[in-house]
Amino acid sequence: MSDRIAGTVKWFNDAKGFGFIAPEDGSNDVFVHFKSIQTNGFKSLSEGDKVTFVVSQGPKGPQAEEVQKA
Repeated sequence: MSDRIAGTVKWFNDAKGFGFIAPEDGSNDVFVHFKSIQTNGFKSLSEGDKVTFVVSQGPKGPQAEEVQKA
């Protein structure tokens, strides 16, 4: 299993259902899709939210999976 990474939501567009997370380690921003958010109800994030996630390789580069608010 991959290690969880901590980060901060840079931005998230509710209408389009995606955004980006800035990892705390200073590495490149990671794409996040609403389907990867682990919560009940409406799956959304807000700018500045602290989250943890696992990075996987998506079709266009790294993407966040198993996203949970910290």
